[in-house]
Amino acid sequence: MCEKIKKVNSWLGTVFGDQPVPQFEVNTRTVDILYQLAQSSEARCSDTALLIEDYKQKASEYQADAAHLQDVLVQGVGLSGASLSKPAADYVSALVDNAMLLRVRDTSLSSFLPAVNNLTSELLEAEKSNRRLERELRALRKRLGATLVLRGNLQLDIDKTAKSQAAEGAKAEERLLNMDFVTAKARELTNRLERSEAQLASRNMDKSITHQAIVQLSEEVSALKNEIIPLKTKLDPYMDLSPSPSLAQVKIEEAKRELAALDSKLEMKVDFK
Repeated sequence: MCEKIKKVNSWLGTVFGDQPVPQFEVNTRTVDILYQLAQSSEARCSDTALLIEDYKQKASEYQADAAHLQDVLVQGVGLSGASLSKPAADYVSALVDNAMLLRVRDTSLSSFLPAVNNLTSELLEAEKSNRRLERELRALRKRLGATLVLRGNLQLDIDKTAKSQAAEGAKAEERLLNMDFVTAKARELTNRLERSEAQLASRNMDKSITHQAIVQLSEEVSALKNEIIPLKTKLDPYMDLSPSPSLAQVKIEEAKRELAALDSKLEMKVDFK
C-alpha cells in the first residue's frame, strides 16, 4: 500500500509539474485506481518514447538519403534546387507533400500506386461503414420515435390511473364516512332499543301487545279464515234444502260443529294473545 502511494504521488507530481496536486481522499479504492492509471500512463509514455526514437532514426535516414540524392543530382547532372524554375519547384514540393501524406519511402511510381490503392480501399471501406452507420441511425431514430410514442401513451395511462385512483380514493373516503355514520346510527338505535326494552320490562308490559305478537296473531287469523272459507263453501249447497230430510240435517250439524270449533279456536287464540 505504501509503495503504491509513493508511486501515485510521484506520477501525480510528474503530471501536474509546477502546479499543486489536487487533494483527494486516500483510501484503498482511490489508490488502486490512481496506481492503475500511473502504470498505464508510464507504459504509454514508454511506447511514445520508443516511437519518437524510431521517427528520429527514420528522419536521420531520410536526411542522409536526401543528401545523397542531392549530391548525385548535383554531381551527375548538375541539377540543384536553386537551378529549378518556380513551377518545377512547386511540382517537386507537391510531390514531396503527397509522398509524406501517403507515408511512402520515396516518390517512385511503384511506391505511389500501392499507397493510392490502399487509400482508395480505405475510402471505400469508410463509405461502406458510413452507409451502415446511416442505416443503423435511421433504425435507431425509428425505434426512438416508437419509444417516445410509447412513453407518451404510458404517461397518459399513468395520468388517467392517477386521476382514477384519486377519484376512487375520494369515493372510498366518502363511503368510509357514510359507513361510520351508519355504524354510529345503528349503535344509537341499538342503545335506544335496549333502553326501550328495559323500560318495558320494568313496567311488566304484556308481550302479547307487541308489534311482533300482533303481526303473528294477524297471520294466524288470516290462516284460520282461509280454513273457514272452504267449509262455508261446502255448507252453502245445503242451505237451500228442506229441513225435513234427516241427511241434510246431519250434514248441516256437522258443518256447524266444524265452524263452531274453528270460531272457538280463533277466539281462544285472540283471548290468549
